[in-house]
Amino acid sequence: MYSFFLFLALLFYSPGYFIRMKLWRKERLFLRERLGMKLPASKAEAPSLWIHAVSVGEVLSLRRLVSELRAKHPSWPIYFSTLTNTGYRIARQTLSGVEEIFFVPLDFGWVVRRFFSALRPRLFVLAESEFWPHLLRQARRSCRSVILINGRMSRRSHGKYRRWRSLVRPVLGNIDYFLVQTAGDRERLEGIGVPPRKVEVAGNLKAELRLPEVSAEERNGLRTGFGLAPDKKLIVAGSTHRGEEALILKAFAGAREVRPDLAMVIAPRHPERSSEVEKAGVEMGLRMMRRTRAEPEKPWDVLVLDTIGELAKFYALADLAFVGGSLIPHGGQNLLEPAYYGKPMCFGKHMENFAALADDFVSSGAARVVLGPEELEALFLMKDERALEEMGRKAKDLLRSLQGATARTLQVIESRIAEGGG
Repeated sequence: MYSFFLFLALLFYSPGYFIRMKLWRKERLFLRERLGMKLPASKAEAPSLWIHAVSVGEVLSLRRLVSELRAKHPSWPIYFSTLTNTGYRIARQTLSGVEEIFFVPLDFGWVVRRFFSALRPRLFVLAESEFWPHLLRQARRSCRSVILINGRMSRRSHGKYRRWRSLVRPVLGNIDYFLVQTAGDRERLEGIGVPPRKVEVAGNLKAELRLPEVSAEERNGLRTGFGLAPDKKLIVAGSTHRGEEALILKAFAGAREVRPDLAMVIAPRHPERSSEVEKAGVEMGLRMMRRTRAEPEKPWDVLVLDTIGELAKFYALADLAFVGGSLIPHGGQNLLEPAYYGKPMCFGKHMENFAALADDFVSSGAARVVLGPEELEALFLMKDERALEEMGRKAKDLLRSLQGATARTLQVIESRIAEGGG
């Protein structure tokens, strides 16, 4: 029944997906790879493991874990799959020592079986919350153990899973062990029927950041390269979504009437929307500039980041960071990159996907919640710069206190491979 409805969903969804990916974004669909007609190469050495991460955020959160696995166990073949094209590109750019990086198969039984027959992994490792029924069932049949790492379950997802728990429980039953981010995630998993003995709180792998260090001299050089005068105060709005960019730009335009020394970098979560964001700013009378067209001598009020993989660099330059996906009911985006560089940050009330982290940052004075453009404009004015600097310091200290998940995850992976899931 699941396969039948999946087939119908693909028939319904495929035309729009083809138009968006092939005709609009000019990207490959990788159908041969996703259907198992072109399989990743495998090595005969054992033990091997297959790690699956959905997209960019999950891929980046696993960089340190993959690096340490490779350093401690250089003979273990590591296979790595992603779901999205951007996740695939980032994995190829940032992960070293991985045997094969490929797209996760479409979740039909016969397709999934071909991948497991080719790779023969001893351990299947799933990151966060990507529960494909056929993939997990075949992993359970083919591998010694199946584990979830960096697991999370938002309150919204928990409500959906509870309503459909009779269908969800058999799918989750294919997972031998759950390493989750917070106690709340553990409680929600147990609430839909996962046995407590199978769930452990290990922390958040995304807190194990290793971003490039940027010295004061390098920051000054970058600012000069983008035409930012030394006295300019830079606001970076990262991973924004449709529906909130207009609110952010409105708040910035209002603040800039009082403080003309303000500048902004805005990074749409999907860079192909850059022209849309640029148009919205122009309509408000702001001088807009694309990152790919920026020159030191060209003045701008707002720089639209239309590239992938550069947001962290701009967070390092920021005087204040806004975390996107939060002024609208999207669930929020990762708030740890600005924290890594010790930047004061703010976000809207919709941080459900990072609820525990957001609560920790707000309660410790490391971040602020803004409920709308008026509050955002007031914060953009940076009236108390000393208080903002203190927020940034607290953010960096809190991030350090959250680290340690990689070591525990590595221990569990090692024990599961050695003991065959015992």
